[in-house]
Formats: sequence, structure tokens, C-alpha cells
Amino acid sequence: MKVLIGSQDDYPDRAVDLARALLNKQGDRGILICGSAIGVSIAANKFKGIRAGVCHDTYSAHQAVEHDDANIVCLGQRVIGIELAKDIVFAFLKATFSNASRHQRRLNKISAIEVENMKALQ
Repeated sequence: MKVLIGSQDDYPDRAVDLARALLNKQGDRGILICGSAIGVSIAANKFKGIRAGVCHDTYSAHQAVEHDDANIVCLGQRVIGIELAKDIVFAFLKATFSNASRHQRRLNKISAIEVENMKALQ
């Protein structure tokens, strides 16, 4: 994936690139970074099938996958340091969806909301 850094690089563009790559099966999970992590999360979550979560601790990172089957972790470069960011990424990548009935039931509800309110990737 092409990464640009500088005044011409806008976080929505990177979120779109990653969301499309995941939806096109070019990977299973991804990592997005911006100043706060909020903007990339909002942009990525505009895609049906993308579940991007802002995580600034390891608990949230593994919980996002285990309970919510998140496929993108969003990190705030101005919020956390590099060592914590590494720990969060490792926690996110090591985690697996639990398939517990309550988690699957909730994920099904989220999917139904997407079907009702979002367009598929075009």
C-alpha cells in the first residue's frame, strides 16, 4: 500500500485504502494511525463489513477482537507512545474472535444495522 506523509496526506484517504484492501481480501486486519485515532476510525467505519476501534490500551485491543470481531485497530499518535503502540498492536493481532453466543448475537445485530443503513462496497 502506498503511504504518503506530509501536507498532501489526509487520513480519510488512508482509511479508505485500508478498508478497501480488507474488503477485497488483501488482508485480514489492519492498523490505522492518526493524531487522535478518531478521524481514521470514523472514516473506516463508513464501510460495510469494517469494524474499526480506537484502542489506547492492550485490554481494549484484544477485547475489540474477542468480543466485537474488530478488523482494524486505530491508534492515536498524539495520545500514546511507540512502546505502548507496539503492545497494543501485538494484543490486537494475537486476539481471536471468541464465537461465544452472546458475542455472535451482538455481531449479528451490528451486521443487520449495516444491511439496513449502509451501502455495500462499490
